[in-house]
Amino acid sequence: MDFIVEPDGRLIMDRSSFRCALGRSGVSRYKREGDGMTPAGSFPLRRLYYRADRMPAPATGLPLSVITAADGWCDDAGCADYNCPVTLPHGGSYEHLHRADRCYDIVVVIGYNDDPPVSGLGSAIFMHLAAPGYAPTEGCVALALQDLLSVIAGCDISARLLINPSK
Repeated sequence: MDFIVEPDGRLIMDRSSFRCALGRSGVSRYKREGDGMTPAGSFPLRRLYYRADRMPAPATGLPLSVITAADGWCDDAGCADYNCPVTLPHGGSYEHLHRADRCYDIVVVIGYNDDPPVSGLGSAIFMHLAAPGYAPTEGCVALALQDLLSVIAGCDISARLLINPSK
């Protein structure tokens, strides 16, 4: 199944449309680390991480992993682990997946810059839960809990996320 993300903040699945938050700097085909852009293109969905201490395993055909306090994602462009999951503590900079807020209670890894990762082209690009008021992300796609649960229910490893660039 394919999902389409429009730069105006809509994720389209079949005949349904869901509001989503995107990068604070918009959507671009020229993503760079730290630029706040959501990358444009067609990307596979790799894996779903979730907080088992906050919710049951979501219904999905994606591979599942439970988020623990030792889980991170390397965003250090100078590190060999760049744009890969890491175990904490870690020597480079990283996103902590076990967060106090609810935004990473569900994290779907978007297959951007990961096969293989190229230093500086962007890391930790996920679909996750939206912050209050759909605040912009650092480059991810964020949805309300019930919307994200609806989207991932139709996912397996053949799913693709098509993110259209800003015009």
